[in-house]
Amino acid sequence: MPTYDLGLEHVSLAFATKNIFNDVTQGVFEGDRIGIVGKNGDGKSTLLHLFKGTQEPDSGRVTIRGGLTLGMLDQRDPLDDNATVREAALEGREDYEWAAETKSREIVEALLGGISLEAKIGSLSGGQRRRADLARLLLKDWDILALDEPTNHLDVVTIHWLAEHLKNRWPAGSGALLLVTHDRWFLDEVCESMWEVHDGEIEPFEGGYSAYMLQRVERDRQADVRETKRRNLARKELAWLTRGARARSTKQKFHVKAARELIADVPPVRNTLELKQMATSRLGKQVVDLIDVTQIFEHVQGEADIDPDVADMEASASRVDVVPAMYAEPQVHGSVEVAVDDLTDPRLVDAGVAAAQVAAAAKESQEIQESQENNTDDPAEEITSAAQKITVTGRKILDDVTWLIGPGDRFGIVGANGAGKSTLLKILDGTITPTVGHVNIGKTVKFAVLSQRLDELEKLGKYKIKEVLSRYKPSYIVDGKETTPGQMMERLGFESAQLMTPIKDLSGGQKRRMQLLLILLDEPNVLIMDEPGNDLDTDMLAVMEDLLDTWPGTLIVVSHDRYLLERVTDQQFALIGGKVRHLPGGVQDYLDMTEAIKNGKDPFADEKAGAGKGKKGGSAGAGATEGTAGNSASESATAETASSAPSTPKLSGKAFHEASKRVSAIERKLAKLEEQKADLEQQMAAHDPSDYEGLGKLNNQLQAVTDESEELELEWMELSEQLE
Repeated sequence: MPTYDLGLEHVSLAFATKNIFNDVTQGVFEGDRIGIVGKNGDGKSTLLHLFKGTQEPDSGRVTIRGGLTLGMLDQRDPLDDNATVREAALEGREDYEWAAETKSREIVEALLGGISLEAKIGSLSGGQRRRADLARLLLKDWDILALDEPTNHLDVVTIHWLAEHLKNRWPAGSGALLLVTHDRWFLDEVCESMWEVHDGEIEPFEGGYSAYMLQRVERDRQADVRETKRRNLARKELAWLTRGARARSTKQKFHVKAARELIADVPPVRNTLELKQMATSRLGKQVVDLIDVTQIFEHVQGEADIDPDVADMEASASRVDVVPAMYAEPQVHGSVEVAVDDLTDPRLVDAGVAAAQVAAAAKESQEIQESQENNTDDPAEEITSAAQKITVTGRKILDDVTWLIGPGDRFGIVGANGAGKSTLLKILDGTITPTVGHVNIGKTVKFAVLSQRLDELEKLGKYKIKEVLSRYKPSYIVDGKETTPGQMMERLGFESAQLMTPIKDLSGGQKRRMQLLLILLDEPNVLIMDEPGNDLDTDMLAVMEDLLDTWPGTLIVVSHDRYLLERVTDQQFALIGGKVRHLPGGVQDYLDMTEAIKNGKDPFADEKAGAGKGKKGGSAGAGATEGTAGNSASESATAETASSAPSTPKLSGKAFHEASKRVSAIERKLAKLEEQKADLEQQMAAHDPSDYEGLGKLNNQLQAVTDESEELELEWMELSEQLE
């Protein structure tokens, strides 16, 4: 048996209702970078606690090399509520101590930016506590780091920083990392090997998440396991990883030829054209149009997506005590004039205008009193004011934005914490009335919102799953097949035996899946999802993505999980500096923008220089509008937003525009060639094996299609580099 730096020797562990590990021997060597995946409840976090020594095995032993230090980020932090951030996270370090050294300064600014070091831990939000605990851990030197869901509550910029920090934290071949996370991009970026925890064992795989998917599909194929649904989901995800044009430009961590052989018979992830046609028939041509919209907040505290703790601390503590942020989100401040007849105008109320909120509260109180007294003969005098113009001054979350969302569009939205993403979603569904501009919502639109909270589900807590499902239709058409609510429930990872389980007894991940199921059973045609990946393991994320692939409607997703965002949406946008900006190159374009801002550059200088020449607002790409309903979202969005690309493209002006169009055309052509290849391969498989001449012709056609695909892929990669 090998001698591990940190290891399990014949370890077994069982809880009251489940065996977690059965005679497991596995360990960590110096230099390992290990990602740990598995279903919720299978023992990932328990494994870390065994290594840490906070969980004792039933049998076997945990070994650790003498003098080795292990630091662990638990899902529950050990911070003292009465301690200050300086005491708990910095262990009393003064500013000159942590700021003097580059490594510690980066950690503090990345994780504690905007937080007062003199604030009490008990006054922080859950996300701020998480970042404080992570900073505490990273500021120390450890031989081994064990991190349990470190990306929770971090935005895309900070997640990218953390990945770079972990890759460069130790010299090559030294230190070790154990990482439990559902963020698949993060696993691929940081890890060099994977452990899958399942059925009481730990199964090792070489390479990151992409390589793990390849080996897992191959393992399932060779073993001919009975888990057909699980295997097909894995192959479908592998197909997306391998075929995506964006993926082809990145460094692959598995053998591309072997991967293509495994997914040769897997159809494209989704039929975009068919879904758009179905969505148009359900929605008509208009879905949601934002026209010249400005949303301003007179008080920062009125904005749900901006953490009020930060604002409170900045107001109460000296500037010395508030840590400067690694990346300062661009903010637009200004004034707008609103003409109103009544101070209770929703534009003023939703902008946080104090007088308007007081008037609205008084009006609501008056209406309640009238209702209770049932006095219609002598109504109280209405609280109104004469027609007047009100000037609202404050931060502009949206600054003169025009954004058109059409039937079947699948748009992803990314942005820093506090940028206003939740506010944007509320404007889209009509919950908030913008201060200036118009939101036109199609007459046939039926919204559904998958929020980060589970309030709606909590109201059903006393009911059993079977009782809740009985309120819905007996059958639905999913992917062209008649499906019952029970079958959809099983597709989302539930077992039929759980039908009698009360909603309140479900785990966090199960509640999240049930929330999605009930939303889909309501048959909305516009689905808005705010961080849909919370509480889901990697397998359940794949299940959810598979279900969304066949959903024929308009999809708007906000997420910090870039893998999920790019997997389920066709176009990505960034909310940055009050504008909704198209990201032709996906989330990486957004990271390039933020990197330019951190370096003191203006990534939007070209846009500002040509502001007088372009469309008013000029901030966002459009989806399929009336004039483009038959075209792809990619083509229309790219055409309208070439000026919003990163600040230093190798091409500019007309050349950039033409190259963007060519990239979109190549992507569509590659998709068609993939279909042709699949069709030819099916013909060859069904062809008479004794007809050598016929097989030869089919093989020549297949080779021609393959050659054309390879040429187009090379052209795509060259153009993409010029557009970066």
